[in-house]
Amino acid sequence: MQRSRNDVTVPPMTPPGRRQSTLSATRQHLAGAGAGSALRRDAARDLSAAAGLAGSTAVAFAAAGGLGADYVLKALLLYAAGAWLVWRGLDDIAAHPHARFGAANRVTLARLVLAALLAAGVGEPALQPPASAAAAGWFVVAAAALAALLDAVDGPLARRSGLASVFGARFDMETDAALTLVLCALVLQAGQAGPWVLASGLMRYAFVAAARPWPWLAAALPPSRRRRAVCVVQISTLVVCLAPIVPPPLATALAAASLALLATSFAIDVRTLARARRPTLET
Repeated sequence: MQRSRNDVTVPPMTPPGRRQSTLSATRQHLAGAGAGSALRRDAARDLSAAAGLAGSTAVAFAAAGGLGADYVLKALLLYAAGAWLVWRGLDDIAAHPHARFGAANRVTLARLVLAALLAAGVGEPALQPPASAAAAGWFVVAAAALAALLDAVDGPLARRSGLASVFGARFDMETDAALTLVLCALVLQAGQAGPWVLASGLMRYAFVAAARPWPWLAAALPPSRRRRAVCVVQISTLVVCLAPIVPPPLATALAAASLALLATSFAIDVRTLARARRPTLET
């Protein structure tokens, strides 16, 4: 420490290089905080608008399909649960280092709304045989098909707009997983396949759970067109199985084939991760 003429303690001067580094770090921190605040405001508007869309669509669907009085409440609660997870995901600024929520995430948010509307249909008598062949059954097919089609939009849109992020990729993946499980439950409810069809929707969650006792399963996998194609085939097949004009024997065969394809894809990924783990163990 240095002493002044009045014997007052004066801190040593910070070297210019370190001072510049500190100022730069401070600016980056403030810029990140500002971007995070702007992102949350943008996301809050989109989440609120999506809530209104979910509520109005649920009311229309309930009126047209003869669904129960609690259908709208179930749809809104399911959407709220998904929206809360999305909001929590924005806590990590590094995962989405942009000031805007982005059009691609809005598309995925629309898919989340559709997944909530479909999930609320589980347990509804109007969607169980023989009533599932009525208008409500076709609405389910239309909503599921729209959700599947929108899945082809969000990724390219994010890359084209320069707003691709780890958060967006995770949001898309989790929406795919939730939608698949919901579609499996609806196929079972419609009497188009047996309880084993739920394995298609639960397989991804079982894989994540298995990574707790075996952490090597949580390692990053290289990008794979095969994995993406299997996901598309899986969801598309389940949508077809939900169509009232598809007889149960055909739906059962299609669902079984897609389940076998999905299981094979997971087996390939597990083998890849196991092979990547062996060199680490040997060293």
